[in-house]
Amino acid sequence: MRIGIDARTILNPKEGEAIGAGHYTYQLLKNILEIDRENEYVIFFDFRVREKDVRKFTLPNTKIIFYPFSDYYKYLPGAYNEVLTASTLAKEKLDLLHSTSPSSRIPTTYKGKTIVTFHNLSIYKIPECYPRARFLRNKISYQMMVNKADKIIAVSESIKKDLEEIFGAGDKTEVVYGGFDKRFLEDSESGSERVLGKLGIEGKYILFLGTLEPSKNITRMLEAFALFKKKTISLNRKENKNYKFDYQLLLVGKKGWLAGEYPQIAEDLGIEKEVVFAGYIIGDEILPILKKAEFLLLPSLYEGFGTTVLEAFGAGIPTMISDIPSLREISGEAGYFINPINTEEMSEAILKFSQDSDLRRELRERGLKRAEDFSWEKTARETLKIYKKLIA
Repeated sequence: MRIGIDARTILNPKEGEAIGAGHYTYQLLKNILEIDRENEYVIFFDFRVREKDVRKFTLPNTKIIFYPFSDYYKYLPGAYNEVLTASTLAKEKLDLLHSTSPSSRIPTTYKGKTIVTFHNLSIYKIPECYPRARFLRNKISYQMMVNKADKIIAVSESIKKDLEEIFGAGDKTEVVYGGFDKRFLEDSESGSERVLGKLGIEGKYILFLGTLEPSKNITRMLEAFALFKKKTISLNRKENKNYKFDYQLLLVGKKGWLAGEYPQIAEDLGIEKEVVFAGYIIGDEILPILKKAEFLLLPSLYEGFGTTVLEAFGAGIPTMISDIPSLREISGEAGYFINPINTEEMSEAILKFSQDSDLRRELRERGLKRAEDFSWEKTARETLKIYKKLIA
C-alpha cells in the first residue's frame, strides 16, 4: 500500500514537545514506521516545520512533502490552496490518505480513500466555551470531514457515541485508543528542585495540566481551591492557631481563550499567592513537575480521551478527575471522580483527597496498573489493521 498521512498537526516534531492532535500524530507516525517496513508512506508536513526536525521520519519506505506551499500561502485564498493541495495529493497516487485531525482538511476534490481521526467534539457539546468564530469554522470543517471520510477513527467510545449523535456517523467509525509516552514510567525525579524552584513552588502542590481555557473549567477549579484553602485553615486552626496553609495550585499549560482573566479571578478569590500560572512547559521539565505533585486535578467539562490522565497514572500520581463519560472510560476504577459543576462538592473532594493518604496510595497502584492497558504501539497496530481493511 501507498499510504498518505497528513501530519500538519505536528508543528514541533521533537520528542515530547507536540501536544494534542500533534502528539497523537507524532506518536502514531513514530510507532507505525517502527513496525511497518513493507508499506510506503507519504508524510505531509506544514511548511513551517524545519526539514532537519523531520529527518527521523526519513526512511527507505517514506517520502516527506511540505505543504501548503509556502510561496503561495500568504497570497492564495483557501479555495485555490485546496486545488493545489488536491493536485499534489493526486500526483502521489495514494491508496489511502489519513488525516489525523479534522482540522487538517482533505480537499473536497480529492477522490481517493480517506480516513479521519476525531479527538474532541467539545465545540458541539459545550459551544459556550469557545469563541463564536471558532465554533462556526469548526462546525463547517467537521461536517465536511465526516462526509468526506470513508472511515473515521475515534479515540474513545465516548467520541464514537458523540459522532453518532451529532453526525449519524457511528456505522463508519472504529475506536482506536491513544497511548501515552513511556518516559512517564521512569522513576527519576532528577532536576525537580531546580524546576520547581524556578516556578516558585515551595512545598506541596496540586497540579493542573492542560490548556487554560473555559472547557477545562478553570474558574470553578480556582473557586474550589479557594474554598479548600478556607476549610483547611478553619480545621487546622482549631488545634494550632499558628497554622499556615501549605498547599499551592500549579497550572501548567498554554494560554487559550480567556486565559488572561484567570490571574485576576485568583486575586479576587484571595489565592493569588498560592496559585502559580507556569505557562506552557514541554520536554524533560514536565516529568519532575508531574512526579512531585500531591495529585493531578483535572475538572474538565469535556475530554475526548484524556492523555494527561494516563501520563499521571504512568508517573504514579493519584488523579482527581471529572465524572464525565470519556474519563470514566479511560480511567476505569483508577481515578477519584468529582462533579465538575458544583464548586462546593469539588472543594470537599479536594479536602478529603488531600487528607486521605491511604486512598491516594490505593489509586496510585490502580493507576499504574491501568496505564499498562495503553500503548502507542497498540495504537499503531490497530490503525494499520484499519488501513488494510479499507484497501482490501
